[in-house]
Amino acid sequence: MARVPYLRREDADEANKPLYDRLEAERKVPTANIFLALCNAPAQLDGFLTYANSLRASELSPALRELAILTVGHVTRSAYEVVHHRSHGLKAGLTEEQIAAVGDFETADVFDETEKAVMRLAKESTLQVDVSEETWRTAAERLPQKQMVELALSIAWYNSGVRIMGMLDVDLEENYPNPFAKP
Repeated sequence: MARVPYLRREDADEANKPLYDRLEAERKVPTANIFLALCNAPAQLDGFLTYANSLRASELSPALRELAILTVGHVTRSAYEVVHHRSHGLKAGLTEEQIAAVGDFETADVFDETEKAVMRLAKESTLQVDVSEETWRTAAERLPQKQMVELALSIAWYNSGVRIMGMLDVDLEENYPNPFAKP
């Protein structure tokens, strides 16, 4: 159970109704629990959406961005992140096989060296904050400087997201299976 209420359109005062219009226009309908939880801080949610949208509009390949995000989700065992970004990954051109292999990307033969370098950077940054020169260099040899900065911003941003969801104890919606649940 989330630590804050999920606020829906009917809970909002008139001044905040446009935020729900924005959520419905820019995100999935029905609105995901993370956004309903963040509606408790409307000004910050507005900024949150703007920043997230800027990352999606970057020059970084959407497939590489989604591999980084899915890696963050796997490393932190954030079912919410993994489940919600599965569809984004497919839309970005990842295969079901690649998405299933993210948790074991180092030994998977479905990723090329650029993809593995990006995932290694996401994993190391998530687990250790600082990344080694070798990990950085391996990715930087494959991506232009601007995309490396965009990648760093994306990895850091989605790390903040999984921490927000964890701290607020945001529930995975009922229609999504938990990929980490034991059968």
